[in-house]
Amino acid sequence: MFRSYTLLFCLTCFSLSAGAQQIFSTNKYPLVDFRPPLDISPPALAGSFGEIRPNHFHSGIDYRTNQQEGYPVYAVADGYISRVRIQNSGFGLALYINHPNGYTTVYGHLQRFNPKIAQFAEKAEYAKKSFEIDEFPSALTIPVHKGDLIAWSGNRGSSGGPHLHFEVRDTKTEATINPQLFGLEIPDNIPPVIYAMYVYRLNNKAFNEFTPKQYFQVSGSAGKYHLNQVTTIHLGGEVGFGITVTDKHNGASGTNGVYSIELEVDGKSVYTSALEKFKFENSKAVNSHIDYPAYLNTKRVIQKSFVDPGNPLQIYFNLVNNGRIEFQDGKTYAVKYIISDAKGNQSTLEFNVKGDAKAIIASKEQPAGILFPYNQNNEFSNNEVKVIIPPGNLYNDLNFTYAQHPKPAVNAFSAVHQIHNAQTPLHTGFELWIKADSALLKYKDKAVIVNTGRGSQGGYFENGYVKAKPRTFGSYFISIDTIAPTISPVNISQGKSMKGISKMIFKIRDNLSGIKSFNGYIDGKWVLMEFDAKTATLWHSFDPQLSPGKHSLKLIVDDVKNNSRSLSIDFYK
Repeated sequence: MFRSYTLLFCLTCFSLSAGAQQIFSTNKYPLVDFRPPLDISPPALAGSFGEIRPNHFHSGIDYRTNQQEGYPVYAVADGYISRVRIQNSGFGLALYINHPNGYTTVYGHLQRFNPKIAQFAEKAEYAKKSFEIDEFPSALTIPVHKGDLIAWSGNRGSSGGPHLHFEVRDTKTEATINPQLFGLEIPDNIPPVIYAMYVYRLNNKAFNEFTPKQYFQVSGSAGKYHLNQVTTIHLGGEVGFGITVTDKHNGASGTNGVYSIELEVDGKSVYTSALEKFKFENSKAVNSHIDYPAYLNTKRVIQKSFVDPGNPLQIYFNLVNNGRIEFQDGKTYAVKYIISDAKGNQSTLEFNVKGDAKAIIASKEQPAGILFPYNQNNEFSNNEVKVIIPPGNLYNDLNFTYAQHPKPAVNAFSAVHQIHNAQTPLHTGFELWIKADSALLKYKDKAVIVNTGRGSQGGYFENGYVKAKPRTFGSYFISIDTIAPTISPVNISQGKSMKGISKMIFKIRDNLSGIKSFNGYIDGKWVLMEFDAKTATLWHSFDPQLSPGKHSLKLIVDDVKNNSRSLSIDFYK
């Protein structure tokens, strides 16, 4: 029977701007405070807010920069530079501006800062002898006005190509909010595209990789969709629905995510998700929001229209029984999906469901395991391994399984321990202890836990075990890292004249535990080395005041297990 419960939240509809259609929102945001961060017209996005990415929701919007770097980036409103961050990966070079209206804007993957900010950053780097910094200037240090040039767009950090990543955050809570709610205009009169609909036979059980599901092909266009060659679906038992959707805007649009998904039964909302805002600590719960096993196996993104009990996201509204539905036998129901983008363009998918007790599809049989409730601390141990899953990591109750496999042939100091399987997502991870072979003792400071794909999970030796905190289930064993990183000069060599060359360039790599630090010294004095993790490129830009003549460089690169490589080169300027 279809259940009716009190609505959890009351959504309010607000318009984005004059002439815009209404969208779901819990708050009204200022529409005229912010100017665009770029002067590229018309603006176009390579990524939308809340777009589903591997292990996270996209936390801002990505402005296209015509596949080029070097576009001026402007402060969108008065305020002050509240944070200057430089990372090997992530946002690379990023700036944060606090504004008097209670919001903070973020500008990521920058090529370079304006001279005043660059001077501030370099001073901090030399003071800390570190390329990576995370500085929080006072309100009086670097004030900015609306339209001030603060940087140039780039491709630094984990960027997949030149663009500007732009965010709006609540200054107090640090929750990230959809920038398109602030009147930043992206031309768009194109409704979302609906590709497929799925029915999940939940049968009052926890969702997992064994949950039966049925695929239904969708036909239609221009905002009106229907099931292909099907008008009525016969369903019995408890079911949930899922949908595959994307969105585009006018012009040079990427394939982006949608803003909201609403599911109605007989005209009443039973599920709404709206990507108005989210907290960063909940972003990995995207793996609960989607059909995670389907994504792992096929890379298809199916957004579930039912909510797992351990899902911490606060993007859901109007929930009836968390979106799980039982249809009364013999009765016909009108089911409707309403999909909206951030401009308010909508697409609908309508179909009928006939309640039919004979149409129940039983859940698949699962292997024997141990019940781990989603909301408790769960532990498993034997003589060789210990697993601890703290509360807040499971999205559903888990039928936990474990198996042991033979030790790998090379550089292994334990058996392989299969900790459940990778198709069950975790929110932050779990504690893993693996008992080490006695042969590890002489290498204990070099011990790491790796998965069977040879990826390091880190780890340390303690009381006969190597302990680590993997972020996913999988198969793990103990190995060691005794190999130092490699340093490969690109444009410099022993005795070379670097006159007229602005920078020295190297490639640095590590085989297992990862690069921990790099330090360069010219004539015995520390100099700033910059690093781009995605290309493994390390470089130093020469000081224009470096005197002519012979100089000595020493470069030292260490990995996480303190294996060290050094390179000494004499060069001329």
